[in-house]
Amino acid sequence: MSKRDYYEILGVSKNASADEIKKAYRKKAIEYHPDKNPGDKTAEEKFKEAAEAYEVLSDQQKRQRYDQFGHAGVNGAAGGGFGGGGMSMDDIFAHFGDIFGGHFGFGSGGFGGFGGSSRGGARVRRGSDLRVKVKLTLAEIANGVEKKIKVKKFVACQHCNATGAAHGSDSTTCTTCHGSGRVTRVQNTILGQMQTQSECPTCQGEGKIIRDKCTYCNGEGIVREDEVININIPAGVMEGMQLSMSGKGNAARRGGVNGDLLILIEEEKHPDLIRDENDLIYNLLITVPTAILGGSVEVPTVDGKVKVNITPGTQPGKVLRLRGKGLPSVNRYGTGDLLINIGVYIPENLNREEKAVMEKLAKSENVKPNASASKDFFSRFRNMFE
Repeated sequence: MSKRDYYEILGVSKNASADEIKKAYRKKAIEYHPDKNPGDKTAEEKFKEAAEAYEVLSDQQKRQRYDQFGHAGVNGAAGGGFGGGGMSMDDIFAHFGDIFGGHFGFGSGGFGGFGGSSRGGARVRRGSDLRVKVKLTLAEIANGVEKKIKVKKFVACQHCNATGAAHGSDSTTCTTCHGSGRVTRVQNTILGQMQTQSECPTCQGEGKIIRDKCTYCNGEGIVREDEVININIPAGVMEGMQLSMSGKGNAARRGGVNGDLLILIEEEKHPDLIRDENDLIYNLLITVPTAILGGSVEVPTVDGKVKVNITPGTQPGKVLRLRGKGLPSVNRYGTGDLLINIGVYIPENLNREEKAVMEKLAKSENVKPNASASKDFFSRFRNMFE
């Protein structure tokens, strides 16, 4: 099932400002927050949907890719594990808790702790994102491809189950934040009392203090290891496009939500074909006899060579179009064409016999351009510079 448009989800126009998007998200989050709609699965899905839309539209780079490529620009292949479509409630609270000042009710407690006390006290941590570059051939771009890459990343420590505590060791509640992971400060200003929240400096937002640290991870709950990751890249991607795999980035310290793996697409230059969006361009140089008499020539495509017919009297600058021989749209809106630009090779050195043939041919009225041909030539020449 296709996803709804992110702008439609938040109820904003495509030229909405960042502030308008933020306000629209706050409104949707309040309306569909699970604490306000207990047991309502529809409200929970709309809450997740709004969070996913805000995650993309609040990020300038993600929003630009979404505007250009649609969901494929930020989600990748359907079912391939890309993007925010699989966001859990922990993901949402980890990503967007700060937008409400630490509490859902704008710092007053509201409907419960957005990423705060009503969902386990300490704030959910999120691992950092990883970025990799993947270079693709035109054939791989045309058909889509699965790539296996090895990355060095932080993963959960298996010796302590990502807790950071040595075997048999327990932890104590942080006395600074009393297990909430957040500390509240009240300051007197000319506008009155201002209340702010921040991460607890004693427990780094975890709400507890470990007695004995795990010796394998030094109490961090994560270790650096190599991991092989399968990446399904959809057909039609292009240079500079960035895909993301949710949860394939670095693990968070002592549990939490994994970061994402961001894949930057690079294209290998094809020896013969030039890419222009979804179209491919090939410059074909034919001989004078072929231009005059016509014939059959082979041209390359991403999947091999095909034969094309050159009609007698083909003029330099003529463009042949092979429908559907280009690249597919990443949004699956169709396939581009292969455009063949015709050029005619004029030999520089001729032997005596060849010169005699050309001299005889030059005397024929049939090889001299008529008024119609001259007009057509200058018209095409002029259009090149307009």
